[in-house]
Amino acid sequence: MVKGLYTSYTGMLNEQHRLDTVANSIANFDTNGFKKEGATAQAFDDVLAYKIKDVSEAGNLPRRMGIINPGVKIGENYVDWSEGSFKETGNTFDLAIGGTGFFNIEFTSKSGETSVKYTRDGNFTVDAAGNLKTPEGDFVLSSTGQHIVLNPLQEATINRNGQIYQNNNLVATVGVTDFANYDYLEKYGENYYQPVDGAQQQPGVYQVYSGYLEQSNVSIVTEMVNMITIQRSYEANQKLIQTFDSSLETATQLGRVQ
Repeated sequence: MVKGLYTSYTGMLNEQHRLDTVANSIANFDTNGFKKEGATAQAFDDVLAYKIKDVSEAGNLPRRMGIINPGVKIGENYVDWSEGSFKETGNTFDLAIGGTGFFNIEFTSKSGETSVKYTRDGNFTVDAAGNLKTPEGDFVLSSTGQHIVLNPLQEATINRNGQIYQNNNLVATVGVTDFANYDYLEKYGENYYQPVDGAQQQPGVYQVYSGYLEQSNVSIVTEMVNMITIQRSYEANQKLIQTFDSSLETATQLGRVQ
């Protein structure tokens, strides 16, 4: 019977983790270029039993401890890299990547350190000095890794290769980088990604669409259905714990020495 408490407890933890993941996707439904996440889990027949409230594990999550297998183990999150639909804006410097790859951005941290981050969000603007930037003020890099500087007083056109022309002259080419395996990318924040050890860059197969923005690939209907399913599973595990608690109380009363 106590094993059932373990099973229900770990089930509730797993559903809470799934709910957090779904909630994050719903919250970023309107975020340009956002890629939704999913959560995996390992069934009880795939892992050993867990020790509850073990502070040696991050977040006090269960740890393997025996040869019995009650419960479920929270697995890893994954990213759905499928392409989102395009929204027409009419703004020349709104760019969307059709295909694979990420825009190259020079990110400056609060401490002043600079590094290259990657994003699918092509919502760019030109400042008074002619620098092509993100709304947060980070520089968009060219294919050669340089800042893209334009004449703010001249009109610009951007072709499908990402080449920027002003007055019929090629000014720069928007930098787009792809990776051989997206498992070696991690979310950094601010809709950016950064490579981890083992990441290998490769040329992307893409076209750049000027005047468009890639929307998130989150389906509100699908995520709401997932949220309802998760809620039902959470409630089922909760009711099981209440049932076990009631049964244990009855067993304690019956076994009490008169």
